[in-house]
Amino acid sequence: MQLTVRILGTHGVPAAYGGFETAAENIGHYLVRRGWRVVVYCQLPGSGPITFDTWRGMERVNIPIDLPGWRGTSKFDLLSIKHACEFDDICLTFGYNTGIYNYRQWLKKIPNIINMDGIEWSRKRWGLAKQSILYVNERFAAKFGDVLIADHPVIETYLRTRAPARKITTITYGADPIEDAPTEPVTALGLEPGGYFNLIARPIPENNILAIVQGFSTRRRGRKLLLLGKLQDDDPYHRAVRDAASDEVIFPGAIYEPERVQAIRFHSCGYLHGHTVGGTNPSLVEALAAGNPVVAHDNEYNRWVARDAAVYFTDADGVARGIDLIVDDPARAAAMAAAARARFFEEFTWDHIAGQYEDVLRRFVKSPPEPAVAGQVPEVTS
Repeated sequence: MQLTVRILGTHGVPAAYGGFETAAENIGHYLVRRGWRVVVYCQLPGSGPITFDTWRGMERVNIPIDLPGWRGTSKFDLLSIKHACEFDDICLTFGYNTGIYNYRQWLKKIPNIINMDGIEWSRKRWGLAKQSILYVNERFAAKFGDVLIADHPVIETYLRTRAPARKITTITYGADPIEDAPTEPVTALGLEPGGYFNLIARPIPENNILAIVQGFSTRRRGRKLLLLGKLQDDDPYHRAVRDAASDEVIFPGAIYEPERVQAIRFHSCGYLHGHTVGGTNPSLVEALAAGNPVVAHDNEYNRWVARDAAVYFTDADGVARGIDLIVDDPARAAAMAAAARARFFEEFTWDHIAGQYEDVLRRFVKSPPEPAVAGQVPEVTS
């Protein structure tokens, strides 16, 4: 009997949006190779009936949605869950944004493993109304989920305030190792391999973009800072970032093509990471996968992920000191690069991550009935 898992909560595969989609794609591929039947729910724009197809061995349930933003996501999640509940297959759900809908699996006793993301409701960028919605849905997901996946030990500790410890397990986020990459994506931006730092993040205050740019721009360094992200002229924080930048800071906008981003990481002399909230950040993991020495904000999330691959800062002066160390001490930078790769292969490969997900899924596999022995009369109970 082929084991089946239904993956919900992402935009679907192939990955084109973010971390959850990348996780769904890589975990799905792994499970297919292991003999599982993998069904992924995919959100498409427009209207019309649900359609079905396959992609790289995974079955896709394509649900067209004609609403934008939050409303569209909510509708998609509801339709996905309703469809999944027509079956008794194990569900793997990424995110708790619409955790209230998970009552359907709970009532039908369908196993549901929920990746609880970071403490998403605490992010100020959502605004009070959406924060409140997320807070409530986090509580529902914690109640209705059979297993709650934390992507960082600190998140596991937090989730123990929401659910019994027996329901919670930590499985981090993964990445692909970057062993080589073409130089053309780098030189096309006017950069030299090894002659720049990179920063890839949403340009919002909780990611310390301004402090990083201020620290980098304290003096000329003979290195560039490549800041990937979309800056808007009408956003005061974005304007402050631009105003603080020296002429060695490059703003190419957002770059999404994985091959270009991998090349940018691989040929960088270091990665600057200012995230302060959430659990295991995918961008930091990908920097480790590329062997980047890291200058990271000093908090318990980043310290657990990067360990000896990073030096840590709390303000713009700390950013400047970290950059100076990497630029002025090549031996220390090389040791940090080696520590980055070692930490990556220790904890963050997709096979390691997906294998842990399979272990959790197998907890809910129903044992097949024992085969009847020839000549044995089945026991009849009244």
